Amino acid sequence: MIATQGNTKHRALRWAIFAISGLVLAGISIAACSSGGSGSSTPAAPAMATASVMISDPATCSGPTGPFAHVFVTITDVQANVSSSAGDGDSGWTDLTPNLSSQPKQVDLLGQANNQCFLATLGDAQQLQAGTYQQIRLILADNSATVSNNACSNSTNCVVLSADNSVHTLLLSSESKTGLKIPSGQIASGGFTIAAGQTKDLDIDFNTCASIVREGNGQYRLKPVLHAGEVSTTSTSINGKVLDSATGNPVNGEVLVALEQKDATGVDRIMMATLAGSDGSFVFCPIPTGTYDIVVAGEGSDGTGYEPSIVTGAANGQTIGSVSLHPPAGGATGVVQFTGSISSQNAASQGTSIDAQLSALERVAGGFTFTIPLLPNAQQPSATLTLETAASSACAAGADCATYSVMLPSAGPFLGAYSANGVTLSQSSLQANYVLDGLAFVLSSGGTADCAPSEEKTQSYIPASSGSTIAAQTLAFVQCQ
Repeated sequence: MIATQGNTKHRALRWAIFAISGLVLAGISIAACSSGGSGSSTPAAPAMATASVMISDPATCSGPTGPFAHVFVTITDVQANVSSSAGDGDSGWTDLTPNLSSQPKQVDLLGQANNQCFLATLGDAQQLQAGTYQQIRLILADNSATVSNNACSNSTNCVVLSADNSVHTLLLSSESKTGLKIPSGQIASGGFTIAAGQTKDLDIDFNTCASIVREGNGQYRLKPVLHAGEVSTTSTSINGKVLDSATGNPVNGEVLVALEQKDATGVDRIMMATLAGSDGSFVFCPIPTGTYDIVVAGEGSDGTGYEPSIVTGAANGQTIGSVSLHPPAGGATGVVQFTGSISSQNAASQGTSIDAQLSALERVAGGFTFTIPLLPNAQQPSATLTLETAASSACAAGADCATYSVMLPSAGPFLGAYSANGVTLSQSSLQANYVLDGLAFVLSSGGTADCAPSEEKTQSYIPASSGSTIAAQTLAFVQCQ
């Protein structure tokens, strides 16, 4: 699996789709009228807003070292709903891009130059009712549809490989019919709120590299990983530079920078990720309003793993300055390898396929838990791992399964709080202390949780030494759909 070796552009694997920008809300005048001797009032018209939809991506899985030169998707609609529980056929879905039904928009999610925030505008601005939108869905064209100026030849959604420029259909399941869904849990603050008289922008972030799975038959499938949140189109970036602490120069290798926020349980989850440039610089834009933690992992050109660095408490619009990344001490490799498997079965104890996201969590002094990105290399093109379980002779009886092998830094992270005067980092512990965390999702659902429970964790592992391999316990999901 391509995405199996990482979840977030040669500049970090990630798709970003930025929606609902320029929301200009109109006031509504209410007139009361009466008839005969009995007074009656006309119902108040709803407060309305105007929405424009855009798409953006600081891509991470593009060439020359990434697996993909291009990733094309064809968008036919973007819709939103104020209900967090609305189903596919329920009423209340607001069409934000009705023009796309007759003129679908094909977008190259890896077609963005460095540090540009937007790829394309998806049609004209449209009115929508004021409120808190708790679901968003993006609908893609079926691969049998006809699209003008199609870059995919025989399909409407495809990937182009960096190695030979060959074009491969990007397989869909429900996306062309019910849409790529972003539930409230993957929208900043649990929903996008538009009050009367406000102008707002909404960013839909499509994590490209974590969203493509190479299946066993060599085909590529879309397993969407989406987030959303309110942004500003003018001053909404976080930027900085990563330097090797030993030389004061950019790292001779790859550096992955993850932008993280706490989930409902207090665990820092990756919202966006990007690869630092050859000069060590990185930028995230546009991003939802809020405070973030920045987690940096790097791998030298000789395969050594740098010790991670974490900067806490950075807000959008701020410049981080220089962040030091420390090479392993004493000639060590600085790498620990984890091997293991994920299994899944339904309520009848029969095997059933799921999408799973595997992350490495590390708890540091003070009780804070961060996601440590996988070391960036050709085998691990994103910050977390994407897996699809399937029937195999290697699986336990009555279960589908998937195996994995991931590489992580073997040392504990350097940690420091953001300061406008510069960040001071100190190492929290000499050795890493990892818990491998699995999240289960319905196949190609765009984030619909599956199984009961939908999260499984391994025990805590402390690498005995740099260069060691640890066989992790199986993450067994049950009660799956």
